[in-house]
Amino acid sequence: MRVWLIAVGRSRPGPARDLFEEYKGRITWPFTLREVECRKRVEGDELKRLEAQLLLEAIPPGATLVALDERGKALPSETFARQVGIWRDGGVADLAFVIGGADGLAEEVRRRASLLIAFGPMTWPHMMVRGMLAEQLYRAQQILAGHPYHRV
Repeated sequence: MRVWLIAVGRSRPGPARDLFEEYKGRITWPFTLREVECRKRVEGDELKRLEAQLLLEAIPPGATLVALDERGKALPSETFARQVGIWRDGGVADLAFVIGGADGLAEEVRRRASLLIAFGPMTWPHMMVRGMLAEQLYRAQQILAGHPYHRV
């Protein structure tokens, strides 16, 4: 199974990118980051629409899509790992995660997703969410392997 992260914005050197790279490097599944940016000076719904177009175009054909969204489900790590395992064992070739821009995801992206998840009710910086997602994917990998990294 190949894992993809398609995210709005470009990461810059610093602690958030270091966190992402640390956990990305621990994941044994092929993991690709695709960053997209809207170069037009627009705001609000028009910006969300253009970002949605860029995000959807960057998703590999046939990929199972998971959207990180403030209105998504906050899953326990074990539940998330179980779902990743179901996709992996069910023959999903490409598992793609999307993180929208500052204004969130357009409804078009949300509808396309097989699952909407949130890292709780708090708002997190989008660059930090990349690292949090990479850690949870690593944790899921370890849970599925029966490794003691995840302790309850």
